[in-house]
Amino acid sequence: MPTALITGITGQDGSYLAEFLLQQGYRVVGMVRRTSTVNFHRIAHIQDEVELVSGDMLDQISLVHILEEYRPDEIYNLAAQSFVQTSWSQPVFTGEVTALGVTRLLDAIRIVDPAIRFYQASSSEMFGKVREVPQRETTPFYPRSPYGVAKVYGHWITVNYRESYGMHCTSGILFNHESPRRGLEFVTRKITHHVAQIKLGMADELRLGNLDARRDWGFAGDYVRAMWLMLQQETPDDYVVATGETHSVAEFLDEAFGYVDLDWHDYVVQDPRYMRPAEVDLLVGDASKAGHALGWEPNVSFAELVHMMVDADLEMLRDGGTAL
Repeated sequence: MPTALITGITGQDGSYLAEFLLQQGYRVVGMVRRTSTVNFHRIAHIQDEVELVSGDMLDQISLVHILEEYRPDEIYNLAAQSFVQTSWSQPVFTGEVTALGVTRLLDAIRIVDPAIRFYQASSSEMFGKVREVPQRETTPFYPRSPYGVAKVYGHWITVNYRESYGMHCTSGILFNHESPRRGLEFVTRKITHHVAQIKLGMADELRLGNLDARRDWGFAGDYVRAMWLMLQQETPDDYVVATGETHSVAEFLDEAFGYVDLDWHDYVVQDPRYMRPAEVDLLVGDASKAGHALGWEPNVSFAELVHMMVDADLEMLRDGGTAL
């Protein structure tokens, strides 16, 4: 039974990846920070099947101890301060966790067991002010937020450890991927949750920022499969994971509100508070390398994803539940 360590296991991607790896017969170890507000909702249904261990991306000694104790075959680094808007108000913390945290973990691997296979969660936000359309593995980076800058650092330090120490280090450059487990601070989940509230008479307004921003949105459950496939390859490499389609926030609104027979123009208000200091206008990925090398392709369409999220929020609110 192979052992996989997942940092960020309580997040959206971590929960889907843990499910997937359990189905593949892995022993799954999840690293969590010891805080007063750890949220285990996303993994509550599998919590008895995974082993949780306390550690912190800010503390390299804790990472070394975890690797020495659990001896993982694979590590998936999904831990990060992952909200772009927050990175503007907490730029130093974002850098410590999302950038330098990667170095601490890679160096812990180098010290304990360089044969461990490592996956780094890179991001389409690294492309930022895009230099070409669509974006692929060779597209130059031009990040437009402290989060994007931190992810670029994490990406290149992963490449450097791979090339300098011969370690099996791979980066997945994942474009936006959503699900019913997405946090409410992200625009997609904010939209679907408000659609459900409005449909059920619990709200009458949704405030958003830039409605023209375009993203390549896929389903998180599809994308974690790509992460695993990357670490099964004999040679480490970097891969873009995307649907190849781009949709605006306004199109997302059309799909979500239209699904419950509402017109978003009657409820949505643009609010300057939600505008980014530097906006990323267009992201769309070319995942042909992942298709050829990994045999990966997305299974869930844009419309299916939006409907899945609206249905989940409607069900949750009707059952009197609270958002993740």
